[in-house]
Amino acid sequence: MFDNYYISCLNYLKPFLGKRAIQLTYWYICILELSFYALLISFFAAFTSQMNIQTLDRDKAVILLILGVVFICFKNWMRYNGKRRNVLNASSRKNKIKGVLLWLVPLLFMALSVLFYQAI
Repeated sequence: MFDNYYISCLNYLKPFLGKRAIQLTYWYICILELSFYALLISFFAAFTSQMNIQTLDRDKAVILLILGVVFICFKNWMRYNGKRRNVLNASSRKNKIKGVLLWLVPLLFMALSVLFYQAI
């Protein structure tokens, strides 16, 4: 799902940063994925609070959040390291995502997450 964003960001940053673009793109995709999942979690938390359903207490939610962050970072490190990145870059479509949209999507996800979190 996030492969197109990864390749677009890598191709956008590579002329400016060279080899450092790979590490920056890794952190970009981690932030994008974390903000997307934060949006989903905050939406469902707001939905369940409106329905008066008690799901998790704060301690368990914090532990799940930390485990989720570690899992996502490790998964992205394994996925976009080496051969997979080369295969994705070779098979990427010609229509790339524009640079402005690359940076607006995580910001939009974070803003919507905050909005849903305030609804709790």
